Amino acid sequence: MSTIDAHHHVWDLSMHDQPFLDQPGLEPLRRNFLLADLEPEAAAQGVTSTVVVQTITAPEETPELLMLAATSDLVAGVVGWVNLEAPDVADAIAALRHLPGGDRLVGIRHTVLTEPDPDWLARPPVLRGLAAVADADLVYDVVAAGQQLDAAVAAAAATPQLTFVLDHLGNPDVSCGVDESWAKTFRAFAALPNTVAKFSGFLGELPPGRADLADALLRPHYEIAMAGFGPGRLMFGSDWPVSTMHVGYAGVCTAARALTADLSEADKSAIYSGTAHRIYGLTP
Repeated sequence: MSTIDAHHHVWDLSMHDQPFLDQPGLEPLRRNFLLADLEPEAAAQGVTSTVVVQTITAPEETPELLMLAATSDLVAGVVGWVNLEAPDVADAIAALRHLPGGDRLVGIRHTVLTEPDPDWLARPPVLRGLAAVADADLVYDVVAAGQQLDAAVAAAAATPQLTFVLDHLGNPDVSCGVDESWAKTFRAFAALPNTVAKFSGFLGELPPGRADLADALLRPHYEIAMAGFGPGRLMFGSDWPVSTMHVGYAGVCTAARALTADLSEADKSAIYSGTAHRIYGLTP
């Protein structure tokens, strides 16, 4: 079965900084992670296409990712960044589409995790920007956690014409069982018809050296996701290279396959390729 990795990153620290790497505990990620590093790992796991996702809220990164996609046989889509609060969102998106690789632009994301205002996504200027993303026939990736998920629900409800893709199942903490606050908001997000979720992120959040806890810690979150979205609204993503912190690329793929082992081939096909093809409009 061919697989689409619908969520990974790349960065070259010689070109520009990655401010989020300044957080304590992320020291192993403070080096370059290039597409050339990912390609052999993806090939070993049967991954035939990927979606590369922005990491910094600055205009210079997205053109670089588009150029990467234009010159790669692996990268089929780019989730980039524009300033959603700016009055010229539509013009900024149009300009990206005229760049080399602009036809690979499939979505927009803002790193809401770094915003001090938990209601950032529901601000009127941001909602106007999200409407412009919808008008451009792109999707919006949501990277949020905790109280920020409430604003994601509000934004998705207020912008029904836009598809919202929740990265990493909303970043639940899997180390100590299911957080009922997360579960409640996650289910509210899933109940909206214009929402999708990425079966990503949490797959690499096991405690170091405790792969034996994969089923106990990950399955409850996976089952909530399946109940809320079903395979037709879930897509697999590695979250590489963040996932190298604990289990690595192969470990993420192994954990995902273990959780989905009992599904039908049609349901597996949806999670591992069909949903990403449909939502992002990927060209093989």
